[in-house]
Amino acid sequence: MPHPFTISDLRQRPEFFDAVADRIWRASWKEIGYPLDYITGRLHENLNAEPLPIALVAHNGAEFLGTASVIASDLEERPQLTPWVAAVWVEPHARSRGAGGALVERAAHDCFALGIARAYLCARPALTSFYERLGWIAVERDVGQRGLIVFVQHAAAQGGRVSSPP
Repeated sequence: MPHPFTISDLRQRPEFFDAVADRIWRASWKEIGYPLDYITGRLHENLNAEPLPIALVAHNGAEFLGTASVIASDLEERPQLTPWVAAVWVEPHARSRGAGGALVERAAHDCFALGIARAYLCARPALTSFYERLGWIAVERDVGQRGLIVFVQHAAAQGGRVSSPP
C-alpha cells in the first residue's frame, strides 16, 4: 500500500530547507550550544551535485513531515565507519504513520544505489526495536557519553523493501 506522503531529495524541494535545518538543530545541536547557523551551513553541503551528503524530506504536498540524511560520519567515537544514516526526524503529528521507517529505508537504499556495501546508524537505546524492525543490526552498545547503539545494514539485506522510489 502506497504511503500518503512523498520522499524527496532536498535538492529537488529546497523550500523545505529551513524546516529541515530547524528540526536537526532542535533535535541534536541546540542543547549542546551550537547556533542554528552552524546547521544551516552544514545543510547547504547537501545541495551540491555530489552524491553525498544527501538530505531527504518526507512531505504531503507542501506539508513537511520529516527528514533523514546520509552523511560521511555521525559518531565521533567511530570515525572509521562510513556512511551514516543520520538526523532522522519526524514531526510529532506524523509519527507512527510510516514516515520514519520510509525515510530510513530510502536513505539506506540511496547509499546502496551508489555501490556502498553497508550503512551505519546510531540511536538511543529506546529506539532499538524501531531500527531492528527495519532490518538494522545492533553491532555495538553504550557508545560515547550518550550511551548510543551503533547499527549496521548491508546492501544485500535490504532486499527491495524500499517503499518510496529514489
